[in-house]
Amino acid sequence: MVALKPRDFDRLVADPARAPAVVLVFGPEQGLVAERAKALVDAANRGSSDPFSLVRLDGAEVAADPGRLSDEARTIALFGGRRIIWVRDAGTRAIEPALAPLLDAPPQDALVVVEAGDLKKGTGLRKRVEDHASAAALACYADEAADIERIIEEIARRDGLEVEADARAALKDLLGADRRQTRAEIEKLALYAHGTGRVRLADVEALIGDSAAETLDTTIDAALTGAVADLDRTLSRLLRAGTTAPSILSAALRQVHALSRGRLLVEEGAAPAAAVERMIPPVFFRRKQVVADALGLWSLADLDTAASRIEEAIVATRRTAALSDAITGNLLMTLASAARARRARRRAAGR
Repeated sequence: MVALKPRDFDRLVADPARAPAVVLVFGPEQGLVAERAKALVDAANRGSSDPFSLVRLDGAEVAADPGRLSDEARTIALFGGRRIIWVRDAGTRAIEPALAPLLDAPPQDALVVVEAGDLKKGTGLRKRVEDHASAAALACYADEAADIERIIEEIARRDGLEVEADARAALKDLLGADRRQTRAEIEKLALYAHGTGRVRLADVEALIGDSAAETLDTTIDAALTGAVADLDRTLSRLLRAGTTAPSILSAALRQVHALSRGRLLVEEGAAPAAAVERMIPPVFFRRKQVVADALGLWSLADLDTAASRIEEAIVATRRTAALSDAITGNLLMTLASAARARRARRRAAGR
């Protein structure tokens, strides 16, 4: 096995006996990393009568004592069957020495599931696992619309709810920054709608509207329109909620690319508000005014420069994970300062 796609991983969860000896689940979206690792562990451990078949280890423990992981994986299960070793919160710790013996000589009756942070392609632990026949790796990135749709369907089917089309569209616009938050918000909405059989747009606005102000889009909007106070507040809340710096920067890059497509329409003669109506993917109705504002502030050349700066910041967070929050904050504040300066120049020119 090599790098897994989500559908391949879903097949392993459906039939965990097919899983290789080592499965690495990693990426910038730590909520999704945790959810997928837990899904595989739960599936592999389902039906086991051995209370000791599942061993939980912290990444720090493994890094400090590399031999322990191999010892645990090669211990024979008390009542037979497959032993499961779950290494949580590995982050970017150097656990490759602990995994190396298991990759070179895979245990026959053990499954080792490792949660890690964002790992650069083609290097270190990620390359070692992806290149090995007895291992597999799954990268986890911020949810897209299709991922949110699957979670909505899963919870709606379980609770016997019909989600109206406009409510579904609003959820896909409001959620997605963090898998744990996405699932928690949809679970909360399902509880709110319990007994009614239906989730309406009004339900979404009543229950999730306030938290939507703290989503990634709102934070990036604040940076691109020069709303420094809003940026400081929303970024702090995102980081406290566990949203990773690479996720925030990736969202910023996507938003800048979307603005570039909209700005092309402006430079072809469309007014910013009209360009927003033609943007793909469609802009959520609550964001249309702020996106039109950003289109009026940034030129194509400025947006290209912003995209390059964001890409450099993403690389920097991977090289220096301990400073990733500071790097992200500095980058977004730089964008906000640039937007404020452009706005000031427009006002001075009377436009």
